[in-house]
Amino acid sequence: MSQRCNWVKTEADAHYHDTEWGVPSHDDRHLFEMLILEGAQAGLSWSTILNKRAGYREAFAEFDVDAVARFTPKRIEKLLENPGIVRNRAKVESAVTNARAVQRIRDDHGSLAQFLWSFVDHTPVQNAWQSYRDAPASTAQSDALSKALKEYGCKFVGSTICYALMQATGMVNDHETGCPCHARCAALGGKQQPAGRRKAG
Repeated sequence: MSQRCNWVKTEADAHYHDTEWGVPSHDDRHLFEMLILEGAQAGLSWSTILNKRAGYREAFAEFDVDAVARFTPKRIEKLLENPGIVRNRAKVESAVTNARAVQRIRDDHGSLAQFLWSFVDHTPVQNAWQSYRDAPASTAQSDALSKALKEYGCKFVGSTICYALMQATGMVNDHETGCPCHARCAALGGKQQPAGRRKAG
């Protein structure tokens, strides 16, 4: 594939970019996985997380929300010895905290997907950036999502992380216009709905 988005640097990046990033997802397990992985990425490169993705899936029960919600302090201590994941206590503990929060979200909204997608009116935001560098770090939608997730007790869900989650799960199409994936994701996404852009800051 030619003219991929300019953030793609490695083969792992390329596979993820071509097959997953920006594709609308309504699968609760996948959405929970991306919520945890985007939080784990804070302060690190996305390539680092992609390289540990298999380790995360094994360590976190294939991202079964109910299973992770049952993790005990002893299980957490064991995870902190696992080289297959980022061994940061706050991030590991937040995965369990967030699983329990997602259980409450499901109770209130029926599914994690129903909750997350409500922040874009259940229609992907279609952007048209010539360069990925033009994309915002956060938007009004990610601000609102961050606030709502925090109200449920979620951790590592600042607005920038939430915007990355929205990009990853196709709530926002931020592929560059010259990238073949832009049109493909737009075709999956429906109507044009420009995002309210805001500079990072």
